Amino acid sequence: MIKTQHAILTCLGAALIAGAIGSSVSAQAADAQPKPRLYTYEAEWTVPRAKWAEFEKDDPAEQKVLEKSLANGTLVGYGTDVNILHSEDGSTHDNWWSALSIAGTLNVLDALEKAGASGATSPVSLATKHHDGLYVSEHYHWHAGTWKGAYTHASLYTVKADAPDNAVDLLAESVVVPLYEKLLADGTIIEYEVDTQAVHSGDPNLFAVVYITPTAEGIDKVNAAVRAAIKAEPLGGQAFGSIVDWTKHRDYLTRSNVTYK
Repeated sequence: MIKTQHAILTCLGAALIAGAIGSSVSAQAADAQPKPRLYTYEAEWTVPRAKWAEFEKDDPAEQKVLEKSLANGTLVGYGTDVNILHSEDGSTHDNWWSALSIAGTLNVLDALEKAGASGATSPVSLATKHHDGLYVSEHYHWHAGTWKGAYTHASLYTVKADAPDNAVDLLAESVVVPLYEKLLADGTIIEYEVDTQAVHSGDPNLFAVVYITPTAEGIDKVNAAVRAAIKAEPLGGQAFGSIVDWTKHRDYLTRSNVTYK
C-alpha cells in the first residue's frame, strides 16, 4: 500500500505544481459543498499480550453511554480497534467516537467518566501506556450500520513546513474523495476520512488518510483501485516530494468493530 499511495500522491503533486487540479475538483459532486466538521476523539492503549482478552471484553457501562449518545444525535459513530501490525513501543488497542462538534466528543468523554467507563472496553489499569488525540475532518463519508471484524487502514503523512496552506484540502478534493466515493458506492469500503489534528498534541503538520473495509478482500480492492487510478492519469514526476516528508510516512492496519449512524 505504501508504494501505491506514494505513486498516486506523486501524481497529485505534479498536478498541484502544474495547476491542473481544477477540473477534478469541480467534477467531485459528492464533496462539492462544505461538510460540517467531523471531530473524533481517540484513546490509544498499550496492553501486554497476556491481558488482551481481558481488555477486549465488552464494558456494558461504556456501550450504554455510546449507544445512547448515538441515538440522541450527540455522536455519529464510534468503535474499537485492535492493532494487527505491532511495533515495539506502539499501541495495541484504541477506542474512539465521532461527533459534529468538539463539545459532542467531550460531553461523551464526561459521560463515560461519570459512568466509570472512561478507560476503554475494560479497566485502564491493564494498559502500560496511553495517549489521546482529537482530530478533525471536512472530507469524509460513511454507510450507516454496525460491522464486527472490519479492517481499518490509516496512512499518516507529514506536510513540509513550506507546503501550501491548503495542501491537505487539495489532496483530499482531487485524489482521496473521488477515488473513495467510488469505493464507498460499490461497497468496498464502509467509511473514509482525511484527518488533521484539532488539538496539536503532536506534529501540527501531520494528516491521515483513513478507510474502513468490511473484509480483508477490500484491502486488495482498494489497492487495485489506486493502481488503476494511477494508470488512468499517469502524471508522473516527483513534485509531491516538495510537499510531503516521506521519511515520516507510516501505515497502520487494525481489526475494527464500528457503528455509524
